[in-house]
Amino acid sequence: MGVFDFVKDAGAKVGIGESTTEAEAKAAAEQEAKDSAREARAKEVQERLAKNKAEAAKKADMKERMAEAKKARGLEDFVRGLGFKVDNLDVRFDDGVAEVEGMVADQETREKIILAIGNTDGVGQVKDAIDVAEPGEMSDMHAVVRGDTLWGLAEKYYGDGHKYPEIFEANKPMLKDPNKIYVGQVLRIPNL
Repeated sequence: MGVFDFVKDAGAKVGIGESTTEAEAKAAAEQEAKDSAREARAKEVQERLAKNKAEAAKKADMKERMAEAKKARGLEDFVRGLGFKVDNLDVRFDDGVAEVEGMVADQETREKIILAIGNTDGVGQVKDAIDVAEPGEMSDMHAVVRGDTLWGLAEKYYGDGHKYPEIFEANKPMLKDPNKIYVGQVLRIPNL
C-alpha cells in the first residue's frame, strides 16, 4: 500500500477523460436543462390549476345564478299562492335583493306583495316596480322589535290598543295569528 501522486489534469491532455472545467460545464448545462424542464412542468401545473380554478369559479357562479333563479320562481309561486291578484308578475333575485314587477289593482295589494317577499328568508331588500291601477296613500311600515305586540303597535300608531285587529287584517294572509309576530318582521300599519 502506498500513496501515489498524480497531475490532476494530465488525463485530458493524452485524450483520456475530460478536464474538470469541461466536466463542470457539462454538469452545469445538464443542471440548467433539468431546471428548465422543472420550471416548464411547474408552469404547466400552475396553468392547469389556474384553469381548474377558473372553471370552478364559473361553475360556482352558474350554480349561484341557478339558485337565485330558483329563489325568484319560489317567490313568484309564494305570492301567487297567497292569492294576490297581480298581472305580469316578475320577480328577479340577486344576492339577497328581490326585484318585483307587475300590475295590481290597489296600493294595499302592492304593499302586501312587497311585505310577503321581504319577510321571506334570504331576502334583505325588495326593489319595487309594481304598477298600481288605483294609487293610494302609502301605509306606515313597522319592523318588529323584541317586546312588540299588535296591541302595543295599535296603541303606538292609533292611540288605542283595541284597534289591533286593523293591523292584523292589514297583514293577512302573511299573518295567521295576531299573537305570532317575530323580531325583524316588517308589518303594514294602514292609515285609518
